[in-house]
Amino acid sequence: MNRRIIIVTAVHGPSAPFLPEAHESLCAQELPAGWEWHWVVQEDGTSDDVAPYVPDDARVTFRQGRPGGPGVARTIALAHADGEYVKVLDADDLLTPGALARDLAALEGDRDLGWATSRVLDLLPDGSTAGFPGDPGEGPVERGTLLDFWTAHDFRAPVHPASLFVRRDLLLALGGWMALPASEDTGLLLALNAVSRGWFSAEVGLLYRKWEGQATGQAAHVDPAERASRMAVVEARARALASLSRRCG
Repeated sequence: MNRRIIIVTAVHGPSAPFLPEAHESLCAQELPAGWEWHWVVQEDGTSDDVAPYVPDDARVTFRQGRPGGPGVARTIALAHADGEYVKVLDADDLLTPGALARDLAALEGDRDLGWATSRVLDLLPDGSTAGFPGDPGEGPVERGTLLDFWTAHDFRAPVHPASLFVRRDLLLALGGWMALPASEDTGLLLALNAVSRGWFSAEVGLLYRKWEGQATGQAAHVDPAERASRMAVVEARARALASLSRRCG
């Protein structure tokens, strides 16, 4: 029996038209012999807007549920994630060729690593791309280093949570994504780094689409009061996990 990577995608009506392109980027992935991927697409809601865009592919499972935000949708999708690894792919983003194989090689090559991320480029509306300044060098990300950087740089992590690849058991042990209206993926990333070493691939692994309908472009996302509250909870959780990990280790 093949070993499996589960791709988890949260989607709502406005982002659904991008699903076929995300599927194309998945189909372009090449994995080592004995490995396969399965895509779980979880709608954040129960509309009729998403299903028409879900690819007709036996490797794709489509589910719906009551709305709770992308973190809730991804977490509930784990009920259908029966693989050893979970890869995040937002509905409007694209994997680059080789991304899954590089993530897999890093974690299969070192059982002490719990997760991996990669370099990300913004995909702009005109089709051009733009990079992020200050990407770390390729290699392991030691425990606790993301929180240190994040707190010193206005709550911005040095690696992108949208490129996350993680061991399923570790993801479940941490409860999945945080129950926040936004920054739930950053919260998970910092929690993972509080208890486990990770890996950063310097090769571009994800194209992060920028478009006017994306959630991170909405005014509520940058509301100062809400942002401060989100960041406080994210930091407190990461510090608590780090403390517990040291005491238990």
